[in-house]
Amino acid sequence: MSSCQHELPRAYEPADVEKKWFPIWENNGYFHGKPNPDKKGYSIVIPPPNVTGILTLGHVLNNTLQDVLCRYHRMNGEEVCWFPGTDHAGIATEARVEKYLRKEENTGRDELGRDEFIRRVWKWKEEFGGKIIRQLRTLGCSCDWERERFTMDEGLSDAVRRVFVELYNKGYIYRGQRMINWCPVAKSALSDEEVIYKDVPGHFWHFRYPLADGSGYLVVATTRPETMFGDTAVAVNPDDPRYKHLIGKLVKLPLTDREIPIVGDEHADPTKGTGCVKITPAHDPNDFEVGKRHKLAVINVMNPDASLNANAGPEFEGLDRFEARKKCVAMMDEQGLLDKVEDIVHAVGYSERGDVPIETLVSYQWFCNMKELAKPAVEAVKSGSIKFYPERWSKTYFHWMENIQDWCISRQIWWGHRIPAWYNDDNGEVYVGVEAPTAPGKWRQEEDVLDTWFSSWLWPFSIMGWPKNTDELKYFYPTCDLVTGPDIIFFWVARMIMAGCEFMKEIPFRNVYFTSIIRDETGRKLSKSLGNSPDPLDVINAYGADALRFTIVYIAPVGMDIRYSNEKCEIGKTFANKLWNACRFRQMQGACTDAAEKLGAETVAALSGDEKWMLSKLDAALDSIKTSLADFRFHTAAHDLYDLVWSDFCDWFIEAEKVPLRAGGADKQRACEVLDYALWRILRMLHPFMPFITEELAHAMGFLADGDTIMYSAFPENDGLAVSDGLIAMVEGKFELVRGGRFLRANYNIPDGRKVNFFIKAADADALAELESERQMLTGLLNAENLTLSLDEFDSAADGAAPSKLCGRGTIYLPLAGLIDVNAELIKLGKQRKELEGWISGARGKLSNERFLAKAPEQVVADAKKQLAELEDKLTRTVELINSLS
Repeated sequence: MSSCQHELPRAYEPADVEKKWFPIWENNGYFHGKPNPDKKGYSIVIPPPNVTGILTLGHVLNNTLQDVLCRYHRMNGEEVCWFPGTDHAGIATEARVEKYLRKEENTGRDELGRDEFIRRVWKWKEEFGGKIIRQLRTLGCSCDWERERFTMDEGLSDAVRRVFVELYNKGYIYRGQRMINWCPVAKSALSDEEVIYKDVPGHFWHFRYPLADGSGYLVVATTRPETMFGDTAVAVNPDDPRYKHLIGKLVKLPLTDREIPIVGDEHADPTKGTGCVKITPAHDPNDFEVGKRHKLAVINVMNPDASLNANAGPEFEGLDRFEARKKCVAMMDEQGLLDKVEDIVHAVGYSERGDVPIETLVSYQWFCNMKELAKPAVEAVKSGSIKFYPERWSKTYFHWMENIQDWCISRQIWWGHRIPAWYNDDNGEVYVGVEAPTAPGKWRQEEDVLDTWFSSWLWPFSIMGWPKNTDELKYFYPTCDLVTGPDIIFFWVARMIMAGCEFMKEIPFRNVYFTSIIRDETGRKLSKSLGNSPDPLDVINAYGADALRFTIVYIAPVGMDIRYSNEKCEIGKTFANKLWNACRFRQMQGACTDAAEKLGAETVAALSGDEKWMLSKLDAALDSIKTSLADFRFHTAAHDLYDLVWSDFCDWFIEAEKVPLRAGGADKQRACEVLDYALWRILRMLHPFMPFITEELAHAMGFLADGDTIMYSAFPENDGLAVSDGLIAMVEGKFELVRGGRFLRANYNIPDGRKVNFFIKAADADALAELESERQMLTGLLNAENLTLSLDEFDSAADGAAPSKLCGRGTIYLPLAGLIDVNAELIKLGKQRKELEGWISGARGKLSNERFLAKAPEQVVADAKKQLAELEDKLTRTVELINSLS
């Protein structure tokens, strides 16, 4: 503890404070965590953002919560390590660099070749990648930046190869021909989890397929006419009396010279459509299974870019799939083979990265059988070894895990971990190993790379040096908490649990907190295309990093979407200013005391009722904040802090302490000591949420010496001061009367600074005695010219109109004589009442109109109801004012 270090400027300038402190923290190694047998360890891994990424509000929320946890555990004396890093993001990065090279050099991967293109990607990564990591520093993230890793670092790449080989040797990884999702933009396979389904308008085209013997036709329906060139059968149900006599016969495949068989298969549902189904084994997963049962040919009609290939015939070869669709429908119509067109809305799979409709097609790919890997991961959550917050996400997890499909792990791109498999062109041998084969022969490595998530699922232990048995692994693994978005519960969370159980024989983390989805004020998800996604760096420039951090936690209730607007950052900004001004006020009272850490026995013995009340409020908030953080209720902790600082400390306690501060002597010394004690506890409680301003104020107030940091100051403990319920009730009763007085002022637009008379009728003799003992304090808080305390009723006949407010300790009256013209006020309020009654009548009429309710948009109706409620509330208050004056 030291004397006040420096006088605080009148205005808080967040940019100056934030630029000052982050380099100090980082250069002094305050973020670095290392194995320490004398301390409890706490570790957390950052969800690695894409190396191409830039900071979004989603990142702000996620990383702020992680930082809150890390700073809180640091202050609790634990050895904290927050492991940072970035993901190589195969498809996204390759597409970004390809676009960059086209623009800057008019070249790309095909012209450069594999080795040179990959070299260019590494060069781009070094120059432009990792921008988001630099931006996270601006937010104040206390990651151990000395340990920053990249998913294609050599150590992490070695982990990927070893895992692939181990799973291959166990028979879990295999190469086979299966139906997969294909992105025409990336020209690569996708896992099921990389496909986003959107409801879009479309059509069912009903086509006539003529019977080969000329005796009629069958009608089949499709949403993708361009795939008909890959049809190899028409299926009917073997028990359908309409068609079973046709099984084994042939139909002519329109627009081709082929004939295809009619097969009997239960996939054809007699109750749906005509009961006939075109079978395209290469382009539909259900048809693929039908094809296997009937040994049908598999004819792929798509090129990698989703244009049609030679199997579609010369008229269609090279056409884009959607152009081919139009042409196909037109030709079927010309030939009299278009039976009808049905408009529909259907779910279409879109590539998460390319944002275009995917194609389902049969392809040789590498897969990983996940069923055995999933079993211990399911048990880890069922047993409670891993807990989800909110818990409801466990149902989503179990549903996916218990129905898990083989994971398509190969991608047809160049940037990523190349699959460690080699083919011997001399004898057809396949070799899988961590290193290239040394046996003689003409070996060539598999061209495909692994899905980006194949490295990310190893992140909690590969980032600590696995497969080496490092000191970090022994001390920091398993990690403690994971903070992530629910959108990657399958991509990442579930797979990390599987990988931890399989390769470490231990869960990767104990708790998973799923963040909220951030939406704009109208409920839309934030996106660049909608123009409703602010740049967090612009927000930080306008409001400050602490303000953004505090606001986004404050408005993020557990398990509920966030309604965000930049204007809401005023919450954090004004809160920071309030705290700053409270510290400035304390500095204006004189030198800092030595009581910030602990109040002396003499001071405790002399505490006033208000001071005891404040200390009880500090203890109650502290207990609530600790419980909230233990339960991952971050926003509850933020609200408790806000109420403690803004209302309890600034609005009530500081105002109450002005009386002993003005009194001077021992009273002033005691008040300064209590203010110092309370402020130092508040700054430490707030630090995990608002690190910059709390560090600055802790030094400015003299609570810390130069070279010290609030980051390693102990989080406060409950001081155990016994404060009776009766004393708390007395103080809060006094404050309730003051609130009542301020309410009466506001109703009649009487400025706070104007001195007025108040009359309080005490509830009983005990209350009167208590209020008399607090007369000086009450007079100051009410800014009263005269304060009358009595057990008698206010005599309105003698003293004129006086509106009142009933409170627990009595009733407070505001005599209006000399303040307003009562008769003129009654006339004005009467006019206002009449206007409101007219508006209410009109609003009720509109909302009782059935045509309005049926035709008006939902939001318009909601706004009309809200307006009516506001008008009714205004009328109620107007009537109350009239009655109080009459």
